[in-house]
Amino acid sequence: MRINEDILLEGEKVVLVPYNADHVPRYYKYHQWMCSPELQKLTASEPLTLEQEYDMQRCWREDDDKCTFIILDKQKWADPSIPEQECMVGDVNIFLTDPSDPSLAELEIMIAGYRVPCYRGKGLGKEVTRMMMYYGRTKLMIKDLLLVVTTPYMYSVFFFCDLPQQLSISEVFQEVTLGVTVNEALQKHVFGNMDFMLQREYGKARDSRQAPFTPLSL
Repeated sequence: MRINEDILLEGEKVVLVPYNADHVPRYYKYHQWMCSPELQKLTASEPLTLEQEYDMQRCWREDDDKCTFIILDKQKWADPSIPEQECMVGDVNIFLTDPSDPSLAELEIMIAGYRVPCYRGKGLGKEVTRMMMYYGRTKLMIKDLLLVVTTPYMYSVFFFCDLPQQLSISEVFQEVTLGVTVNEALQKHVFGNMDFMLQREYGKARDSRQAPFTPLSL
């Protein structure tokens, strides 16, 4: 989706950046981790090749019904010596599911970083969910949302346990699906104070991060 091609969303623990070609090799590796041979057999699916993943990235950048961000570890990203690809921990997507009603959408979160012990139970999924629900509501005008959490640990779904919803669990896909309406009550409960979330131009932030360090002359 072109609307977010130069949007960076910064939280307290994560940074969300648009999915670009530089991210593809790492993203491809993550999905190889998540899609085990057993899962592929159960779902009768074939893994994408790396070239197909590059084609998918280009397609998703152009499609009007997909809004994709790569999830970065903010602590790592703050260190310019660490390549951005090495900061990746997953991805989050908003899919507009009804061409006749752009207020209907599905939010899908994949935290591959949960395979790394230091990321487990740190609230990354919760923060990403809040940020993307807020972005979807304020920038994309989404009102009705299906939330799909894809992670072996599924910690972030506990954030929603006290909300009215229809809940389904897929053991095959290791997914939890929640149906929510983004109304005033939900906004108050989920969003709360969103002052922690900043929006910046991704290109400028990336270029600044990659700029060589120049010592201050006395």
